[in-house]
Amino acid sequence: MATKQFKMTAAGKAELEKELDFLKTEGRIDIAEKLKVARSYGDLSENSEYDEAKSEQAKIEARISELEYQLDNAVIIEEASSDTVSMGSKVTVVRKNDKVEATYEIVGFAQSNPAQGKISDESPVGKALMGAKVGQTVVVEAPIGSLELKIKKID
Repeated sequence: MATKQFKMTAAGKAELEKELDFLKTEGRIDIAEKLKVARSYGDLSENSEYDEAKSEQAKIEARISELEYQLDNAVIIEEASSDTVSMGSKVTVVRKNDKVEATYEIVGFAQSNPAQGKISDESPVGKALMGAKVGQTVVVEAPIGSLELKIKKID
């Protein structure tokens, strides 16, 4: 089976490394303390605090494994010139139908966080924007229908 590669910028990789370091140190120390306190309450078979702490521990360990896998298979994408949209670009677009402006940073899948304006190069909007230039209009096929986005600025 082929290993999945995770495209990301150098800054994105640094963010993931910082999160991994935090989870391996402070995250594990915090959960160990919670488990210690929960054990002190007695009978573990009816101890909801212990069950909750074990569940949180499992989530932390799963996230650590996920981050290690992504970092082991990371491919750093160099940011290209600012005349075309590429990985690492910050793109300001205007929707043609309602003139709403939005700014997106094009990142790898592992870094994407739409709430922070970071969209994957594999997402419908990311795919449509890749390689486009200022002034160009791209069409995005979305679940709500076709969206026309005019590129206003690339940083």
